[in-house]
Order: sequence, then structure tokens, then C-alpha cells
Amino acid sequence: MTAQEVRLCGLLLREHYGEVVEKVGTHLLRSGAQNLRTIVHETGMPLDLVKKCLCVLVQHGACVFSLGRKGPGSPTEYQTSCSQILTILRYPRYIYTAKTLYGDTGELIVEELLQRGHMTMSSTVKTVADRLTQNMEDGRSMDYSEVSSSFSKLVETHFLQRCPPLPGAGTTDSTTPAAPSFSDCYKVPHVTLCGRGKRQLSSEDGEDQRNAKKAKLDSDTHGDEGIYWQVNFERFHLHFRDQAIISAVANKLDQTSSEIVRTMLRMSEVTTSPIATCTKPLSANEIFRSLPSNYNIARPILDQYLTLLVDDPMEFVGKAGESGGGMYVVNLHRALANLARATLESVVQERFGSRSARIFRLLLRKRHLEQKQVEDFAMIPAKEAKDMLYTLLSQNLAQLQEIPKTPDYAPSRTFYLYTVNQLPTARMLLQNCFKTVANLIDRRLFEAKENKRLLEKSQRIEAILASLQASGAEPEQLTEVEEMITAPEKQQLEGLRLHINKLDSAENQVDETIFLLESYINSTISVY
Repeated sequence: MTAQEVRLCGLLLREHYGEVVEKVGTHLLRSGAQNLRTIVHETGMPLDLVKKCLCVLVQHGACVFSLGRKGPGSPTEYQTSCSQILTILRYPRYIYTAKTLYGDTGELIVEELLQRGHMTMSSTVKTVADRLTQNMEDGRSMDYSEVSSSFSKLVETHFLQRCPPLPGAGTTDSTTPAAPSFSDCYKVPHVTLCGRGKRQLSSEDGEDQRNAKKAKLDSDTHGDEGIYWQVNFERFHLHFRDQAIISAVANKLDQTSSEIVRTMLRMSEVTTSPIATCTKPLSANEIFRSLPSNYNIARPILDQYLTLLVDDPMEFVGKAGESGGGMYVVNLHRALANLARATLESVVQERFGSRSARIFRLLLRKRHLEQKQVEDFAMIPAKEAKDMLYTLLSQNLAQLQEIPKTPDYAPSRTFYLYTVNQLPTARMLLQNCFKTVANLIDRRLFEAKENKRLLEKSQRIEAILASLQASGAEPEQLTEVEEMITAPEKQQLEGLRLHINKLDSAENQVDETIFLLESYINSTISVY
């Protein structure tokens, strides 16, 4: 874990859970596993506050607890997970994916589970149905059975999974209990839940009344008590990986080729291990039968497309045998390596220009080259090539390897070879990406702090307008309230929103690069 990762984790915790949780979380990231007394002593925070912070982190899966290292009877130790905290960065992407695949209902189910860490199925269904009903026309409401159906679909496709069971009475270890088996993990309980979503009470009824009614509703039993569900981040990541490969095939070849690869990935998504380097072999006959009905591709045309994909230098698809009209696999590791390589080349081109990118690409392809060979192959003048090589060297994007002819390492009798090591370079770029995202979040928090008064005023006026509209106020009253924000303030507010939207967009784009590089690095580690 690097300093950039810890800084980014701290900013994410502060933005979502507050400064107090950030302090405890980053302390555990830097210090490793610690018991409660040590955390209280080293952070200087009250015991009750530390307990609440740990509860928040455990609730969202960012912290695990286990028996002390000194054995039975020693105090329970707590440890935060950097990778789990960094998934917060991808929350908007998880929600958008659920919306794309399962509509508004799927979107709200995933959003609720991400916001609360874990929930029972009945509680999630009720909350989502109420939220959907709130946005419907008067007289219409969302049936609980429709939400339950969407929830079951998310479980069937493994986007949601059961939380591991709590440790038994005799243990205090959240990391050692047996993980639920494959069938238990995705087994939907029989929930006795009938009814429709209800609209929220008006603000005049008061917060206490709403909470009292909610507690009364929650006291009902539905048959799934104690069975909690959480978002399966690994399954979402596999979906993102597959989408990246499909998109790359579409850009490199055409839409039909990408649809063939999509079909292959869909057929093997359940049978292929998350750390596998390639999918299970599929016959051409199986692929032909599984293609979408709207793709009227003749069998000979499919064979031609498969041959084209196998012969492509990017090696997205490989041939594994001849039975069944030919056995084909999707080369997951090679596809990720090629996507990471294209990302590295793109970064070099954007930062140092097309000629430097040409040299970088040449070193990736040829592995080891002397300076004179680089000049000749890249067709760049000696002085420019020398400057570009030294720039790449100073930025750690290229390495220099010395091969002496004699033991004394005399410069005149030593070969100086330039090379690019893709894996270390990807790791370095990943750290730069973490730093970039942290800077973007820092900037957004600074902008919000600088314009705090204006943002609060805007929120107050929007709340007043919403209340007046709900009570059927006259247009003159609404206009009068709207004019409480002056023209210069409106202009400043619009500029601020535009700026924050740009920062959010940049953050999401950098996260796509982070995901791609992390997938490549993890895939390479699993191969070796």
C-alpha cells in the first residue's frame, strides 16, 4: 500500500462518512491491525466515537475484525481494507451498470445496498418500492413483487450475494468463518411480502412520526430475518472487464465481431474462474446457436469472422482445437495486456508527443535496442531521438540496461540497451492515477468549501420552492422566492456546477484507466 493509496482512501472516507471516520480509517491503514484500546490511545479520540467509526467501517465492509495475534483471550483486532475503500470511487459506475441492465428498479436496489452496506431483501424491497412510488403519478404505486423480481434477477446473475454468516458465539473473528458455499451465496429466501409502495408523509408530520411508523413496519416478520445481502463487487468488475474487451474489438474490427466476442463471454461467464487467463473452450456450433436472433449471420460467415479474430495481432480470440467445427477461447489475459499497452502508449503520446510514442511503441515491440537502432527504426534524427529517450528515461517510462563485454564495465566496451518493462510501467502509471483522482477530489472539496454560503442559500430556496409547489402556491409567490438569488449569484452558481461536473467527469474517466491497469496487474500476478 502506497502513500497515494492511503491519501485517496482518506479523501473517499471523508467525503462519504466524515472526518472522524477518515481519521480512524487512515490510522488503521497506516498502522495495520490494532485492538480497540490501542486505536483510542493513538488517535486520541473518545472510546464511544471510535466504536461508532468502527461500526460504520464494518457495516460497509471496509474493516474486518479477528482474534488478537497473541491467541485466545487476547483483545479483538481491527484492520481496514484499502481495496474495499477504493471501491467507493466506482459507486456511480456500479449504479449506472445496474440501471443499464435492470432499469430504474435495479439502479435503486444497488444504490440502497451501497449506501447502507448491507440490508435484508424485505427491507430493500420496501425502501425501493417506496422511492419508486414517490416519483410516480398520483394514484399509481409500485408493487413489491416487481421489485422482488428485479432483486432475484440481480442475485441470479451474481451481482448481489449474501453476506458471510456472523461468527458463532464462541468466536470473535470476522475473517475466519467458513464462507458460504456457492449455492448458499446466491440462494434467494422465500419472502412473504405483499403490498405496494407507499408515498412519504409530508414534512408537517414530523421526523419523529415517520421514524415511529417505519419502526412499526420493520417489526413485521417476512421470513428473511438475519439474511443480509451486499453488492458483489467482483462480479461487477468482471462485467466491466468484458465490456472493455467488447468495446476494444468493436473499435479494432467491427460491431459484428464484437457481438461474437460478447456471445462467447456471456456463454462462459458462469464456467470461467475470475482469475482464469482464458475462457473455457467453445465450439463454433455452440457460438452459432447462441448468437442473438437479430444477427442473421450464416454459418460460413461466422467461420470467417472467427478466423479473422484468431489471426488478428491483438489476439483477443484463440483457437483451442478442431472438434465441433473448431474450439475457440477468449484470451482474457492477452486482451488486458493489449489494452494496458494501448493505455501506456496513449499516455506517452499525450504527454510527450507522437514521436516519443513511436519510440515507446518500438521499444515495447523490439524489447531491447541501442540508441542508434532506435534512431534508424523510428526514422528520427539522432539529436531528437537522444532527447526523447532521455526524457522517457527520466520519467521511468523506459529503462537502460548495461551489458559489458569485459568485467571492468568500461563505457567503450559496454552495450547500452533501452527497454520498456510493461508491468512496472503500468504500476507506476497506476500510482499516478491514484494521485490524480486524489487531486480531483481535493479540488472539488475546496470548491464546495469556498462556495459553501452560496450553495446553502441555493438549497434553502429550492426546498422552499418545492414546499410551495406541493401546497399549490400562486405563480407570483414562486417568482418572488426565485428572485431571492440575484443574477450574479445565479451566474456564479452555474459556473460552479459546470466546474464540479467537469471534475466528476474527469474522476470517472481516470477511474476507467485505474480499473484497466489494476485488472492487467492482477491478471499478470495470477499468471505467474
